[in-house]
Amino acid sequence: MALRDLGAEVRRLRETTDPAAIGLRPGARRARGVRREELAELAGVSADHVRRLEQGRRHPSAAVVNAIARALRVGPAEYERLCALAGYAAADGQVPRAAGPVAMRLLERFAGTPVFLTDAAWNVVAVNGAWMALGAGASNRQPRDWNVAWRTFSNAHREISRDDDDAAAFRATLVNRLHSTYLRYPSDEQLTELVDELRTTSRSFDTLWRAPTSFAGYENRAVFRHPGVGDIALDGNLLDVPGDNLQAVVLTPAPGSADAGRLGEVVGASTGPAIIRVGQPGPG
Repeated sequence: MALRDLGAEVRRLRETTDPAAIGLRPGARRARGVRREELAELAGVSADHVRRLEQGRRHPSAAVVNAIARALRVGPAEYERLCALAGYAAADGQVPRAAGPVAMRLLERFAGTPVFLTDAAWNVVAVNGAWMALGAGASNRQPRDWNVAWRTFSNAHREISRDDDDAAAFRATLVNRLHSTYLRYPSDEQLTELVDELRTTSRSFDTLWRAPTSFAGYENRAVFRHPGVGDIALDGNLLDVPGDNLQAVVLTPAPGSADAGRLGEVVGASTGPAIIRVGQPGPG
């Protein structure tokens, strides 16, 4: 009974959604609403999956429910109804953006190592002094200067370079994680605006968004152009901070390398605060 009700609700929403309201061209349509194939493409599933779901013959995962809700841009009440019919709890409406004490202590413990914290939408929420010493901090000239995905796909990181393989892997990781967050938080308007802007302005982002790639782990090398000491090559590792739903990027040089020496020099000469909460005045 529940699956039939869920299928009927998905079909009702699809048939009553204005195509133009979700970015589709109305065109010449024999049926009202959004075509099954269109919904499937927007949600990242097959048309057969949608058909079986509407017929009450397929139980969707929570991710698929979120993807359908996101694709049709349903309101909070309709989203909660879809989740209830599928047997899932609705996701929290907003991506958590606060760094708690545990996350901030992580920055303190890596005093000589560049580290920054981001929320699940890749908004930087806090950095340590070693990161700022690299001279790669955001400029605040644009509203999204502290969003890693936006800066990467808009080529705003002029002071950071990667070889082709590392650049491709880094971009794929950004999109993969952002795609997962997008499905978990379908009511977050800031996240929706970010994704819409990136898909509109960056062809490479849109291509990756349509077919995100999964990664078991993450390690990536980047070269930072420091005006005082020259290039510093650092290896980045991505760590999850589950309690705050944050992620930390930790950058380290090869032990005993010239890069390690140059990093030590710029960090040692830094006179800034040990920790900075982004968007707030003064140190954290």
